[in-house]
Amino acid sequence: MMSNKKQVELLNRAYDTEEFRSQGHQIVDMLADYLGDAVGKNVSSVLPDHSPEEMLDRWSGRFDSQGNGDWQEMLRQVLVQSNHLHHPGYIGHQVTAPLPLAALMDFVGVFLNNGSAIYEMGPVNVIMEKRLIEWMAGLIGYSDAADGIFTSGGTLGNLTALLAARQAKAGYNIWQRGINSQHSPAVIISEQAHYSVQRAVGVMGFGEDSVVKVPVDSTFRIDMSKLNEIYLTVKQQRKKVFALVANGCSTATGSYDHLDALADFCQQRDIWLHVDGAHGASALLSDKYRFLMKGADRVDSIVWDAHKMLLMPALTTAVIFKDGARSYDSFSQEAAYLFEKEAREEWYNYAHRTMECTKKMMGLKLYVCLSVLGKELFAGYVDRMYDLTGEFAGIISRAADFELAVEPQSNIICFRYLIPGFSEEALNELQAGIRKQVVARGSYYIVQTRLKETSYLRCTIINPLTTLEDLTGLLDQIRSL
Repeated sequence: MMSNKKQVELLNRAYDTEEFRSQGHQIVDMLADYLGDAVGKNVSSVLPDHSPEEMLDRWSGRFDSQGNGDWQEMLRQVLVQSNHLHHPGYIGHQVTAPLPLAALMDFVGVFLNNGSAIYEMGPVNVIMEKRLIEWMAGLIGYSDAADGIFTSGGTLGNLTALLAARQAKAGYNIWQRGINSQHSPAVIISEQAHYSVQRAVGVMGFGEDSVVKVPVDSTFRIDMSKLNEIYLTVKQQRKKVFALVANGCSTATGSYDHLDALADFCQQRDIWLHVDGAHGASALLSDKYRFLMKGADRVDSIVWDAHKMLLMPALTTAVIFKDGARSYDSFSQEAAYLFEKEAREEWYNYAHRTMECTKKMMGLKLYVCLSVLGKELFAGYVDRMYDLTGEFAGIISRAADFELAVEPQSNIICFRYLIPGFSEEALNELQAGIRKQVVARGSYYIVQTRLKETSYLRCTIINPLTTLEDLTGLLDQIRSL
């Protein structure tokens, strides 16, 4: 049994100011060297080739009671074995290479550990998040009546918005009375909707039959010519459509649904219109590309991830409501017009409006980076990534041995390699083999997707340091395979 004196000695060492200072300097030095290696392509592979079983063998689950581990060596191994998102060849999933300043601010937030669900626990960050929500709502085109919160990721953000939609449009107090057979709810979504939307509906207890998928057109947007027919079919089944979820933009192809037309449709039928703008809402920063979100000011709620196209570390998601009073509906037993005065006056206690009872300091990093680096950096970044993807698409469309799935609308692009005489089944298998070999070679990290029974290679050009030369190099490597 450890003596109290020994325990005090160990705790004092763990919280020693000078030891912390020394470790901090060493960690930043190691990360700065790592950043230089990643950006300079001096790492062996974008995604190191280690199976889950191999990694389990490397990292023991046994911990010494005296704690004699070497943190520097462990950090070196973490850096070597991680997926290198800052490498210009990282063009896979929709997770950005975060700004160094943002990462440092995240470190500050983690160290302070001010949970921001309650004002007293995180006063500075609560105010920063309030100002950020106002700024983002202004970009959307909402009035001063808008409001919202930050939460942990787009999946939780979509759930939060749909819970508010359910309460607002159910026709009765569903919090108190629950789901009944006379009011069977339904949600209309695009067949290209992110799986988190369907998961959110399941979490709400509605079941798979409550999710109604609308086919997409040749540009992978909701097919407006089929939407009303599907809506009428749902009504005939005695279901009440309380929400429609649009993409701004979709995960697979980066396609933006026609928000203005969908807003007309929903307004005429008293349906809540929610936009999953986790990836694509950042187009609102761009004078050149904000047209893609035309009609955003008419939707009821929007989810917007800062850890995608705002260069922040994960997770940093804003859920923004056109009618800010509705932001209390998600987790309240009462409708907005019946709220206790105390809850609405306590806008600064986000626990009224978010799933988390303990919430990270999400606003600090974005607020500081916007203040220090300026809005132009972020707007220019969106322009550059979208422009670069368009240039890459032009090269692919002019190549006889490649084929685009669809002309990209954002910085997500899907294409496939063609070999004359191959059947569709063989071409599908070919793309999977190409992806596997590209990742194994180590110069690039790409993913794949399936669109209407056809397999495509998929790239998200999200790293601000990726160049057109990097992208054409990918095509050359595919050819060489």
